[in-house]
Amino acid sequence: MRFRAKIVDLGCLNHFTRVSSTISKLAKTCTLRLSPHKLYFILSDKVANGGVSMWCELAQGNFFDEFQMEGVSADYNEIYLELMPENLSRALKTAQNAKTVKIKLTNKHCPCLTVAVELPSLSSSSRIVTHDIPVGVIPRKLWTDFREPVLPEFDVSIYLPVLKTMKSIVERMKNISNHIVVEANLKGDMNLKIQTDLVCITTHFKHLANPSWALEDISQDRDLEAMVEARIDIKKLLQFLAGQQVNTTKVLCNIVQNRIVHFILLHDEVSLQYFIPALS
Repeated sequence: MRFRAKIVDLGCLNHFTRVSSTISKLAKTCTLRLSPHKLYFILSDKVANGGVSMWCELAQGNFFDEFQMEGVSADYNEIYLELMPENLSRALKTAQNAKTVKIKLTNKHCPCLTVAVELPSLSSSSRIVTHDIPVGVIPRKLWTDFREPVLPEFDVSIYLPVLKTMKSIVERMKNISNHIVVEANLKGDMNLKIQTDLVCITTHFKHLANPSWALEDISQDRDLEAMVEARIDIKKLLQFLAGQQVNTTKVLCNIVQNRIVHFILLHDEVSLQYFIPALS
């Protein structure tokens, strides 16, 4: 197994840093899957056990000036690594004005992702700061645990309002309840509700867009104004909203009645899916 990559373009470096920072806020540990054309950050807590899951996909050509890898074999030309994304994010943040950043899979006292940051220097000799990030190599027999999640048939799909606005509302609600009901319909309406023995608070969003394909698939007798809801852990929702560092073009929210809330961030070079299971 071999992997080495290099980033020279500062815009690409800053973008990759923002992606890794977002991932570090969504997961303490995750799987980094490397393939010849794409990178994936994967979190697969079993949804059945109440855990969230995440699938983030990047085309390597949009971030790296050089990218070389050899997987475990010719037939399985991929590498799966377990790492703490906070360590990668921290290493990349030291590279804000770097001339180049090289990332390489090394074996020091243990397998590591070694990030070598070449910083500008006043003298002719360059300064290189090296970070060794410990990783675990995931054996081939376990790769099936990290497949792309199968998407269920959603009851409703709607584009979210501005994330900052939504985050500030959810932050205030968090002080009152541990759970939040997210509900939406196919007429562009979305509500965030919390309910306790003492209080019931609802925030209404109107005139949001529903994706055109969501409206094409519905049956004739479907009531477009009927609300579909799921009750989820408010901290997990806030973690998702607070973690966003990527300048997303759109964020889509899909709901399966009383089963799951699925968010997908759409960006030119990044697609990030985040699944929060509903509470019974």
